[in-house]
Amino acid sequence: MSQYSPSHALCHDQCRSSLFRCRVRDYCNPTNYDSETNFFDTSSVDQVVETALKFNPGAKIVIKSTIPVGYVDHLRSTHPSATIMFSPEFLREGKAFYDNLHPSRIVVGDESEIGAEFAKLLLEGSNENDVPILLTGPTEAEAIKLFANTYLALRVAYFNELDTYAAVRQLDSKQVIEGVCLDPRIGSHYNNPSFGYGGYCRPKDTKQLLANYNDVPQNLITAVVDANRTRKDFAAEDILRHNPSVVGIYRLVMKSGSDNFRDSSVQGIMERIKAKGVTVVVYEPNLHSSSFFNSAVIDDLDDFKARCDIIIASRPDSELNEVREKVYTRDLFNRD
Repeated sequence: MSQYSPSHALCHDQCRSSLFRCRVRDYCNPTNYDSETNFFDTSSVDQVVETALKFNPGAKIVIKSTIPVGYVDHLRSTHPSATIMFSPEFLREGKAFYDNLHPSRIVVGDESEIGAEFAKLLLEGSNENDVPILLTGPTEAEAIKLFANTYLALRVAYFNELDTYAAVRQLDSKQVIEGVCLDPRIGSHYNNPSFGYGGYCRPKDTKQLLANYNDVPQNLITAVVDANRTRKDFAAEDILRHNPSVVGIYRLVMKSGSDNFRDSSVQGIMERIKAKGVTVVVYEPNLHSSSFFNSAVIDDLDDFKARCDIIIASRPDSELNEVREKVYTRDLFNRD
């Protein structure tokens, strides 16, 4: 296993460029965070790079997987004659296709002609004509990806902790958040409380950035990682103080328009409640199973609503309106 690790794919498609004339292929390479090594597991990317260069030593390899800072330099030292670069993706959950066609920016971790040509191809593949393009060194591009995701996690954590304070002190959390966000320097984006930042990327990317801070002074990155755990502890305790017999999890998915529930934040609440011996049941239409982590999955929504004393909903839906007195959520603005 490599000491490094990423999160998505090696990028390829049918290209017209003279520099990228070969038919390129797209390999989805996850870079899960390994809690034992405190690094992304990049073994799948390592393997694909080695295989690609074995069959085509002249292949130009573009990594889109999220990787630790320094990974491309490591690869280049291992394969000194190869062309390897990193180009981070910036895709929102549930809007990845739109974000590919309408990119907010294009970053390519290669300042040579090859990097410029690849950036041009990404622009040509979008529906936009004017997209900021930044060519950087590979290590800078790796840092850009991790710092961008960690800043978004920080913002989520900030408003979650504001909401926790308001709940404990019995303040109107919505009013406080609205007042804070009227400051144009802060703005009203990314301010809706939740059970914590979750999904495949942010939990592991924040931990990877923290690992990259080894021997570098910091306080804030540790706080961002710790805040997510604290928020889930608060939510679980807040639910358990009602002494429910059966707690329902309404939807596991991260966001509307998505069917992804990998590492969704509500699962952390679920684990904490089950650890206290409380029965937990799940309603998730995207699950085609009778159980989820040893909790019963109920397909019938009416049956689910009838069984539960409390229903946990990260983002409630109108179909819960008739049992809203049972619904526990931190959602204030009815949006992701």
